Amino acid sequence: MAVAIIMRSRNSAWVIDQALTAIDSQQFCDYHLYLVDCSSTDSTQAMAAPFATTLLTISAESYFPGEVLNNAIEGCNEDIIVFINSDAVLLTPTSLGRIVAAFDDPEVSAVLGRQLARPEAQAWVKRDYQLSFPDKGPPPCWIGLSLPLAAVRRSAWLQHRFYTEAWASEDTEWGQWAKRNGYKVKYVAEAMAMHSHNYTLSQLYGRRFVEGEADLFIYDRSKVSLFETIKRILEKCVKDFFCCFLGRAWRELFMIPAQAWVYHWAYYSGQRLAWQRQRGDVKDAKYGQREALKRYQK
Repeated sequence: MAVAIIMRSRNSAWVIDQALTAIDSQQFCDYHLYLVDCSSTDSTQAMAAPFATTLLTISAESYFPGEVLNNAIEGCNEDIIVFINSDAVLLTPTSLGRIVAAFDDPEVSAVLGRQLARPEAQAWVKRDYQLSFPDKGPPPCWIGLSLPLAAVRRSAWLQHRFYTEAWASEDTEWGQWAKRNGYKVKYVAEAMAMHSHNYTLSQLYGRRFVEGEADLFIYDRSKVSLFETIKRILEKCVKDFFCCFLGRAWRELFMIPAQAWVYHWAYYSGQRLAWQRQRGDVKDAKYGQREALKRYQK
């Protein structure tokens, strides 16, 4: 099976050398690497040049995740499409080979690797990654596919391309579609990558805003109520306080109320936008993207 690796980047000079070096050090080396760079203004492209890549450059204004991924896959001919983020660093030399080997089973349509939080990750971030990507057993039901480290069979992607209804969670939507339609998604915990973010409050708002918008389309459910949002904020405060206490992350305690508020209020605001779009009040699919990036730096 021919293998392609699609890596998306945007001002990733701080980490892309580690990511590409880790890929270059894999025992499995029969792949073609496509770097899709979103008009980086730092040295990202220069740092990627020594590695065997096909460089695809797009403008920041035209970056819409589902469209970008679909166009990149259309531009390659490989049977297996592996996705590795430019800020995801493979942790073992066998990670890529384990992902590819999973497709020896003809029933496997997609593969999900394990992501581990960075050592400097905040306590609640480490907790969430441990829950989402366990070292044993299957991941929780809300993890369908996560493109910082994942792969799909081209034939399955041809049956359902990445969606473009909203700006975020294109991997979640694809994974949920696969599960609903009987396509096998295999979790390979031995394929590991280091990947996490300590978002500022502004970045956290932007991230959760577009996730809230996307989820209303993905799961076709009613928007979260204001009462439920407040309840979730309080619950997150309690959980995060407990998590910081156990992890002795004393400096993070003071940020918990603000983070909990932003985390769930942004999600609620994004769902309100999606609800307005479904009613026809807002017809532009990129409205959420512009609102998030205009008001909050991602």
